[in-house]
Amino acid sequence: MTRQSTPMTLTLDRIASPVGEVLVATDAEGAVRALDFHDYEDRMRRLLHRHYGPVELVEGRAPEAVRRAVEAYFGGDLTAFDAVVVKTGGTVFQQAVWAALRAIPAGETRSYGQLAAAIGSPRAVRAVGLANGSNPVGVIVPCHRVIGANGTLTGYAGGLERKRWLLAHEAGGRLL
Repeated sequence: MTRQSTPMTLTLDRIASPVGEVLVATDAEGAVRALDFHDYEDRMRRLLHRHYGPVELVEGRAPEAVRRAVEAYFGGDLTAFDAVVVKTGGTVFQQAVWAALRAIPAGETRSYGQLAAAIGSPRAVRAVGLANGSNPVGVIVPCHRVIGANGTLTGYAGGLERKRWLLAHEAGGRLL
């Protein structure tokens, strides 16, 4: 975890999407540090503070490549985020979970248990769930692709209706 005493300055952009305005926080190098929805801005700010310490968000435009990727994803290009650079902070365990999330192909889901097994910690199901809930870069690090062991939709920081929409979007419109 990289925490600093002086505030980290990030650019905060707001991009329209079919499921509400998307907030994207990027650093000076253009890496995405956070992505969330407008109605969860307080949560995003808390996660940024937890992972980095003091953070100053300055309204502005994200790099064009990031903006294009967000717009392309919501427009149907499910590979649009593949080349987007993210820097998440977090613990070594959280980073392992988040890397495993990025490896889940669009249109597919995994249970928390499957994700725990994928990172070599099959008994760490609850810890995987906690890491999932601490993900500061939603959608790009696709925590919405994790479901309950019985196939049900389980908690999602952006709300279950938004999770249902994201999964249907990625599955070619099939409702889950």
